[in-house]
Amino acid sequence: MSKTNPGRFFEDFYVGENLHHPVPRTLSEGLRDQYMTFYGSRFAIASASTFANGCGLSRHPLDELIGFHIGFGQTVAEISLNAIANLGYAECRFLKPVYPGETLRAESIVIGLKENSSRKSGIVWVRSTVYDEMSEPVLSWVRWVMVHKRDPDVPAPDTVKPDLQDVVTSKSLVVPNGLDFTGFNFELAGEPHRLGDYQVGEIIDHVDGVTLTDPEHMMATRLWQNTAKVHFNTDARPDGKRLIYGGHIISLARALSFNGLTNAQMIAAINGGSHANPALAGDTVYAWSEVLDAAVLDETRRIGAIRLRLVATKGKHEAGSALKNDEGKYRSEVLLDLDLWALMPT
Repeated sequence: MSKTNPGRFFEDFYVGENLHHPVPRTLSEGLRDQYMTFYGSRFAIASASTFANGCGLSRHPLDELIGFHIGFGQTVAEISLNAIANLGYAECRFLKPVYPGETLRAESIVIGLKENSSRKSGIVWVRSTVYDEMSEPVLSWVRWVMVHKRDPDVPAPDTVKPDLQDVVTSKSLVVPNGLDFTGFNFELAGEPHRLGDYQVGEIIDHVDGVTLTDPEHMMATRLWQNTAKVHFNTDARPDGKRLIYGGHIISLARALSFNGLTNAQMIAAINGGSHANPALAGDTVYAWSEVLDAAVLDETRRIGAIRLRLVATKGKHEAGSALKNDEGKYRSEVLLDLDLWALMPT
């Protein structure tokens, strides 16, 4: 009997199944530098301990997406090792900052299943939660992933599609303990713009682009201990190319959004997201954002939240242009369509 893990296939899942994922990961200070090396993120709270202290935080938090990537990577072996593609996210909430020295582990519950018409694959929905060493939740999300079937002739399970929230309400966003923007240093942050300077419907072109390379995305994906075959093995896809981990595109787009959204300092929630088309080495990623909403969370501490549609495209395209064609399908140049809340000074 083989001792190796071949990964789970679509027919191995059942609704209500609880998964406790290996392996716990202790976060190091070095992760901060590695994250910045791969993505070029410059948001001040995650960049400078003195700036974080000036915003009321007693410790210097890591970028929120580090916790997301670590937790996501832990779920891969049992959920998406045999994935064709990760399709989207919903109801992602960042519940508390993560810091060097903390240890994270992940658990998931299967909440939906649907076989595809080809009978060669199916879609699996899971709700995942990441906990720290005190078993306190630090973030949670729903994602859906397309997974190969082991045997196309195996009867399909009953279709169950979860009922998901379209938006995480501003009232349910979590403000980190101690966070206070009353003394926010706009000069050191890099831009003077606060929440009231943005208008719903405003389009912000983040201008810069980043060309993807195989070595870079493979090293980054290894950093998150994501072992999905399609990211590393050219035999795993018919076109013989390595699919770039969708979270890599999220972090690149978020880093690019610094230009114009410098003071959207901390991601509080991801309302929904789609990896509209595959990203491959050689593609150049650009990004733009649309302001969807704004809310004051704590006027005393000058804390607000801005809701953004963050879009990443393959090649430079007009910011604010239509993402879908007349048939309602994403245009081929769209890589990422992400709806998020970020904390910003009022």
